[in-house]
Amino acid sequence: MASTTVDTVIPAPRDVVYKFFSERDSLNPFLPIKISLKKPGIGSPSGVGAQYQLGIAGIGPTEETTELVPGERMVYRVIAGAPVKRHVGTIAFSDAPGGTRVVYTMESEPSLPLPNQILEPGLRALTNALIGGVRKAVK
Repeated sequence: MASTTVDTVIPAPRDVVYKFFSERDSLNPFLPIKISLKKPGIGSPSGVGAQYQLGIAGIGPTEETTELVPGERMVYRVIAGAPVKRHVGTIAFSDAPGGTRVVYTMESEPSLPLPNQILEPGLRALTNALIGGVRKAVK
């Protein structure tokens, strides 16, 4: 299983940063891919059970939000559209000098035999792209 963690500080209040990550389609103006809400979650469109499709022209993975602790943590898993047996993303939020500390971990078990040395840089690039979108959004 491949895994990567990015630990960074985003210069914005925690509630603002959390909202951009948990309401994933709000990042569309700041990313090169489109994120579409396919199925609303429980209690709110972005609640637990929300499903988002990421990609271009409808091609890409579908993620499902599995856990939300407002302002502290969110967890999602890929449920379709990617060659993985298991893929889980966990994002933790805490206060930090100058903003919000974000610890973003992706764990992925591909369905194809790919070495971790190939998969982990891709996971890191995806994580950094999403963090970069939030950085642009909070400016």
